[in-house]
Amino acid sequence: MSVFLSGFASLVGHFADLLEPLFHGGATAVAIILFTACVRLAVHPLSRAAARGQKARTRLAPQIAELRKKHRKNPERLQKAIMDLHAKEKVSPLSGCLPSLLQLPAFFLMYHLFSSREIGGKANELLGHSLGAAPLGDRWKDALADGGILGGAGLVYVALFAVVLAVATFNYRRTKRQMAAMPMPAVGDDGQRMPGMGAMTKLMPLMSFATLLTVGVVPLAAALYVVTSTTWTAVERVFLYRDAPAAGALAPAT
Repeated sequence: MSVFLSGFASLVGHFADLLEPLFHGGATAVAIILFTACVRLAVHPLSRAAARGQKARTRLAPQIAELRKKHRKNPERLQKAIMDLHAKEKVSPLSGCLPSLLQLPAFFLMYHLFSSREIGGKANELLGHSLGAAPLGDRWKDALADGGILGGAGLVYVALFAVVLAVATFNYRRTKRQMAAMPMPAVGDDGQRMPGMGAMTKLMPLMSFATLLTVGVVPLAAALYVVTSTTWTAVERVFLYRDAPAAGALAPAT
């Protein structure tokens, strides 16, 4: 882990040095935002594949409904029939999870980088960098302790929370519309009733607001990663699902 962390610290440091003439004290924060954009560009082909898979699953919904009626008394046969249909149409049930999973290492590296006082036995110089008055290694509680909500660091978080709230509200409204157009099935692929599905349907649109909690508890650098990635996801979904308004309802929010 320390080897990866040292290499990642050098990468972020060099990136910030290149940006310093343009952004001065905010160069490291901008480097983090651009690094996040590079990660999202790298996984964009997988996001496109996930969108194609979701659209295909939506298109297959009527056929799956017929299979459920046909094999409602034989769950094993139903499950096999649905798997065969997915294989025939080259649809992977897990494709939608891959973009989120592949971003986790980058997020955890960012989190650990700005949570570590030392890297490779030396002081972590990146902790001295900041966005405005807010050090990149500090958390919201540190900003509240140093000047409160309207202090220099506090206002940085106010701006971040405003962006997250705007994106979460957009995602919430869009997900509500999508789920209304494509209700989640009450039974699973095995033909059995899925317990708690009603509550899950109600709670799913609210998951967008969980990002507010994440931004409030992680180091500011990791919060910048989360805010940038979440905003990217919202814009990306509008583009990828523009011709299928109900297709993106169940795609993971990352």
